[in-house]
Amino acid sequence: MHFTRPSHLHSNLLSPLKKLACLAIALLFLPGPLSVANGVYRSEDARGRITYSDIPTPAAKPLQLNVQPARNWSRVVKVIDGDTIIIEGNKRVRLLGINTPEVESRHRPNEPGGIIAKNWLHHKLQGRNVYLEHDQQKQDRYKRLLAHVYLPNGEHINRSLLEHGLAVVTLLPPNLRHAEALIQAQQRAERQQLGIWSMPHYAPRDLTKITEKPFGWQRYRAKVTALKRSRQYSRLIINDKIDLRIANSDLALFPPLKTYLNKPVEVRGWINRRNDHFSIRIHHPSALLIR
Repeated sequence: MHFTRPSHLHSNLLSPLKKLACLAIALLFLPGPLSVANGVYRSEDARGRITYSDIPTPAAKPLQLNVQPARNWSRVVKVIDGDTIIIEGNKRVRLLGINTPEVESRHRPNEPGGIIAKNWLHHKLQGRNVYLEHDQQKQDRYKRLLAHVYLPNGEHINRSLLEHGLAVVTLLPPNLRHAEALIQAQQRAERQQLGIWSMPHYAPRDLTKITEKPFGWQRYRAKVTALKRSRQYSRLIINDKIDLRIANSDLALFPPLKTYLNKPVEVRGWINRRNDHFSIRIHHPSALLIR
C-alpha cells in the first residue's frame, strides 16, 4: 500500500510543521492496516511527488515512527492493595508486570510489605484521574482489566512501585510491554536494598530443603541437575521431588535451557505442590537468574 502526496504540495514549500501534518494525514488515510513491523518508507520522484509506502524501493528512505499505545482516561475510586484498584464503573484493574505482597483478607494472610505497598498506592491514586494503557490481553481470567497506570504528569505507577522496592517484576506472556524498563527499575531497588529487598522474609531460601508449600511469592536458591521435555512443558530438574516448569510456547523468550544446566540459580515465584512433588512455573527469564 502507498500514499502519494498531491504534486502541487512541493516539499520545499512546506514548513516542517506542515510536513509533519501532511505525513500524519497520509498515514491516517492509508488503505488497510498500517504494517509498522515492516516499516514505512518515503520516496520522492523527479517531479517532486512524495510517496509513503510499506514497500521499500531502492530510492526510498525509512521513516522512524514513534507509535504510542492508546491510553484511556478514568478515575480511581478505591485501592484494594498494592497492585489492584477499582475505577469508576466498578471495574477492577490489575497492574501489569508486577506483584505486591498480599494484604490480609478472609482468603489469605498478610505478607510483609503488603500494607506499605497498599498505603503508598492509596496516597498516589485515591480519587485521582489516571491513564490506563492495556497490553495484548485486556482482561485476565478473573475478568479484571490489565493495565499500566499513568498519572497525568507521566509517572508510570507500575514502574514506580518497583523503584521503591514495593513490588516485584512478574511478567506473564504475551503481556510484555515495558518489560525492560520494569526489570531495570527492580534491579535499581534491589541494588539499594529498598523495601522488599531488605526484608528477611524474602531472603533466598534453599529450594531443596522445602518440605511444606510456603504461602506467596518467594526467592529460592537451587542448582539445575537435568533437563526434560514433554509435549507441553520443558522442565529444569532440581531433584526427584522438585522441578521448574517452562511452557514450550514461552521457550523463545529464554536462552537455550542447557545454559542453566549445572548452574546455581535464583528462582523467583510461587511453589505448587502435588502430592510430594514441588514445582515452580517460570514464565519469563527475569524469574530465573544464574548466580
